[in-house]
Amino acid sequence: MKVFVTGASGHVGSALVPELLRAGHQVVGLARSDASAEKLIDRGATVQRGDLDDLDGLRKGASAADAVIHLAFKHEEMFAGDYAGASAADIAVVRTFLDELAGTGKALIGTGGTLSYSGLGRTATEDERVPDDHSRGTARNLIIDAEDVRGAVVVLPPTVHSELDTAGFIPLLVRIARTTGVSGYPGDGTNRWSATHTLDAARLYRLAVEKAPAGSVLHAVAEETVPLKVIAEAIGRQLNVPVRSVPDEHFGPLANMVTRDAPTSGARTKSLLGWEPEEPTLLEDLESGFYFES
Repeated sequence: MKVFVTGASGHVGSALVPELLRAGHQVVGLARSDASAEKLIDRGATVQRGDLDDLDGLRKGASAADAVIHLAFKHEEMFAGDYAGASAADIAVVRTFLDELAGTGKALIGTGGTLSYSGLGRTATEDERVPDDHSRGTARNLIIDAEDVRGAVVVLPPTVHSELDTAGFIPLLVRIARTTGVSGYPGDGTNRWSATHTLDAARLYRLAVEKAPAGSVLHAVAEETVPLKVIAEAIGRQLNVPVRSVPDEHFGPLANMVTRDAPTSGARTKSLLGWEPEEPTLLEDLESGFYFES
């Protein structure tokens, strides 16, 4: 299968490209810079130059492929405070892919986040429907509701962790703890995130593109609940800084996310696709020390 991948040189993409190639697929990766293109070539992928604003280029990539995996998102804009702009760009990309793939039955695998389940007051399952709120929820619903495309969405935890994770939530929390001298948690620290290892997430994307039924919501969740206080304590031990409850503003642009409670189950995903996480847990990766080397 020839698979067109956006975000191919990013965090999860860096694990997904080798995963697809080992399984015998061809990979065409979208690259917006020479450095990204070089990474993809080194891994054995073909490069298509462009970015998320190049909708004509995205049409071309989708048309020439047997399947599309859409990983990319404008994270820089999101963390700078323009989540609405980043979301609008993502919706435009998804609509472009759906228009190009309409009637082909080809696979379009999108990406969502478990933090969209915050506030449920219970553990989220794959049955959850997120609102059409003109953000990634809208993009997700467009994919799973498509009638003439084999659309599925892989829903990622905020903590997709590994040595490939250099700019995600855990590195940002480590940076905040270093800068402030405190490893903080919001409130009483009992709000919960889910977690999975990057390599396990990459395997789920590969399984999704190979055999996920149309309309599937797939939870890339190895650990259903990891309290924020437990994460803060692990960071505090490694940095030898105090651990305590802090005001929300301590987390800067992450405040809206760090305070969310979103325990999530991946049981149905495991049963549906035979996906079984095999890699280290979040706390095992935190205790191994690589998040604290730079």
